[in-house]
Amino acid sequence: MSRNEGAWGGAISPTFLLMAGRGVGFAATFFIPVVLARTFDQETFGTYRQLFLIFSTLYFIAQFGMAESLFYFVPEAKENAGRFVSNALVFLGVSGCICGGLLHLTRGKVALWLHNPALAADLPLLGVFLVLMLASAQLEMALTARRRYFGASLSYGLSDLGRAVMFLVPAVVTRRLEALLLGGVLFAVIRLVATLRYFGREFPGSLRPDRALLRRQLAYALPFGAAVLVDIVQMNLHQYAVAWWFPATTFAVYSVGCLQIPIVDLVAGPAGNVLMVRMSERRAAADRDELLRLWTETTGHLAAFFLPLTVGLLVLSRDLIVVLFTDRYAASVPIFMIWALSMLFAALQTDAVLRVFAQTRFLLLLNSVRMVLLLGTIGWFLSTFMPRGAVLVTLLGMLTAKVLALGRIRALLRVDLRRLLPWRALGMNVLVAGAAAVPALLIRSASGVPLLPRLLLTGLTYATACLALRTLLPRWASASSGGPDERAVSDKKFPGVPLFGEAGRRAGEEGKA
Repeated sequence: MSRNEGAWGGAISPTFLLMAGRGVGFAATFFIPVVLARTFDQETFGTYRQLFLIFSTLYFIAQFGMAESLFYFVPEAKENAGRFVSNALVFLGVSGCICGGLLHLTRGKVALWLHNPALAADLPLLGVFLVLMLASAQLEMALTARRRYFGASLSYGLSDLGRAVMFLVPAVVTRRLEALLLGGVLFAVIRLVATLRYFGREFPGSLRPDRALLRRQLAYALPFGAAVLVDIVQMNLHQYAVAWWFPATTFAVYSVGCLQIPIVDLVAGPAGNVLMVRMSERRAAADRDELLRLWTETTGHLAAFFLPLTVGLLVLSRDLIVVLFTDRYAASVPIFMIWALSMLFAALQTDAVLRVFAQTRFLLLLNSVRMVLLLGTIGWFLSTFMPRGAVLVTLLGMLTAKVLALGRIRALLRVDLRRLLPWRALGMNVLVAGAAAVPALLIRSASGVPLLPRLLLTGLTYATACLALRTLLPRWASASSGGPDERAVSDKKFPGVPLFGEAGRRAGEEGKA
């Protein structure tokens, strides 16, 4: 680690650094669909959303867990770190070429399946963008795994900002979807070149594939990749179902309702990544007291953010959608209100904990259960609730998976239900958000106030009420796990395991030394 990197890492929380980097591109990436909804007609906008639904599905599936495997292998590796990275680089490049070729060969069938002939002309260019983006997919993960938190932060920020500029400028100037894709390809080329240059400097002389290490990576990554495959398919199934059942214009309305709030990934993504790195270190020291503390502390901090955010978006939902996307997308409001509830699950970084314990096969089982649930019920939900049914059944799947994952984590950490989560902090955050919503709803109900000022005033009222209530509440209502009883695990919980408790803490200190 460089001196500058070490100074940054010691002075600023790694999670905050990664959040700051992603925050640089937050506004730009968030407003990509906002600008395009005004630039394109509804049918073209729906085609754009379908194209990037296909891209995001293949982008995460085609990694097969190899990029994410760096979080598991690189923190403990020394001279072999470059070889793990090289294995992932080659694997992702080959996987990208296969996926890009399939998109080109099946473009007609995909367009026919989604009942949108306009897709066929743009799928080959989307395939090129996919190949290039997959080849550089591991950049920020390698930086984070090497504790280059400032570098990862900078990479996240510049990538998000660059992608937004390269997408929007050609699209706004030409009002053509093809121009947006060409701008995306140019951005992906620049990102790939930067990735290769960094790896060459970071791993001089060791950036070469290793077959023996590749077998270890694949043993870890492929079950995880299979779990990701099922997870991505079932996460996107509701959108594919709507695209298949309804025309592109309806899909455009639905996709606006399922608006991805970048701040969710901005906060939850870095927190989960840092949690994995820190828990991996304590797992090696067999310090389960510290593992539990890290889990409950992270959950408490994330809940303190996502609970008020979710309630706030419910309060602001109608005005927010109309201000961002105009009255043409007012029908998206009910869908958005349901979809906003999905952000609550981001406070529970269960996948990160399960991956620390190499529970990739359980993740596969978990996602398979969700898939079976969705496939078995989505038809009824769609026929009963129309497009809103698709998002309702998706939330049901998320809830089921989180409950099962928490049960597994409880068994891995050997704790009772009382200590599994920071219950007091969760309860107080629910109270804060609910109480703060009351004055905000009163402001929102005021008649005769222009739309944008009303939105800003309602949001300001809600935020101010949240801050005031947090200030007035006792210390134990903070976002942390809340007290000594939730931050430690009695040795009695681990009979026959002498490394836990005080002995475990001593082992952890020796590991640090």
